[in-house]
Amino acid sequence: MIPKKKIVFLTGTRADYGKIKSLISSVQNSPLYTPIIIATGMHIIKKYGYTYEEILKDFNGIKLYKFRNDTVKNNTMDLIVSKTIIQLNKIIKKIKPDLFVIHGDRCETLAAAISCNFNNVLLAHVEGGEVSGTVDESIRHACTKFSHIHFVSNSKAKKILIRLGENTKNIHVIGSPEVDTMLKKDLPSIDEVKKRYNIKFKNYATLLFHPVTTLSKSQIIFQCKQLFKAITISKKNFIIIYPNNDNHTEIIMSFINSLKKNDRFKILPSLRFEYYLSLLKNSDFIIGNSSSGVREASVYGTKSINLGDRQKNRADQLQNVYNLSFNKKKIVSQINKINSLKKKISFNFGRGNSSVKFMDILLKKNFWNTSKQKYLI
Repeated sequence: MIPKKKIVFLTGTRADYGKIKSLISSVQNSPLYTPIIIATGMHIIKKYGYTYEEILKDFNGIKLYKFRNDTVKNNTMDLIVSKTIIQLNKIIKKIKPDLFVIHGDRCETLAAAISCNFNNVLLAHVEGGEVSGTVDESIRHACTKFSHIHFVSNSKAKKILIRLGENTKNIHVIGSPEVDTMLKKDLPSIDEVKKRYNIKFKNYATLLFHPVTTLSKSQIIFQCKQLFKAITISKKNFIIIYPNNDNHTEIIMSFINSLKKNDRFKILPSLRFEYYLSLLKNSDFIIGNSSSGVREASVYGTKSINLGDRQKNRADQLQNVYNLSFNKKKIVSQINKINSLKKKISFNFGRGNSSVKFMDILLKKNFWNTSKQKYLI
């Protein structure tokens, strides 16, 4: 009997978990493979609700390794990368994966890319070739150079990988796997979402605002003052979701916490991915600097106010996205007129069949013989 191949998936945030969830599900349902999940980062932090427990509920009986990689006082990315590498080294040596799958541009992703290369593990990168306006782009492209196999969202991303010197035979356009989940017909209804999270609003907007690690403390404070003053002035209802646990997140949290006694704001540490999707789909609009305002919002046609440079170059060609600087008056003006704008749906990042394409590629004759020694093309 041929032993099942072990495929490891790494997740450090609620966002990247949502993006690879459909792939994990397909692997688990196959008789040929054994999926293994490594959960770290936000999943292991009490403030965000220990979301690794939700992963275990989603995948009953799956093998999950977890460890905490943040630091108490100085949560800078270099320290997170180093702590993650130390823990991954132990896990990789123990389980000896046949394939290690990473996603995107987080510091955990970079740590895994380094660990896999130095331990001679076949590495696949999901959604490389994307562009943005922060250090995330440098991390993403670095992970591309470490990766042996690439699963990208669209032809534009493929062209960027080719420009980076990657071999076209190892680049596979599968779309964004999160769209598989987004287009499912059994997502929770908005009434179920409101009941589960005690949301009293009939109409609302969603706010997701993350720290940009290349900005100074004073710059983050300025951005927060402009944004949070604007939403207070606007008189709209907002559902605010906690930011990522990156450096300076405590600054954003201080502004969020100042709104706790205001009835127009519902503050949530985290949501299950399917519940978040239903929330977003039914939002009047989303505001902030999250990729969700570019990627997920475009699939549903949810209008998006994208602030600053964090998603720079990602949102330029999407008709549902309105790009603004951090200017209180401009933000209020856009909020007040956004409901009059038309809903515009885009499928730039796939049509909901990414997991099928992913599994088909795993079955290709030469996939598992992909060379781990790379050469510049």
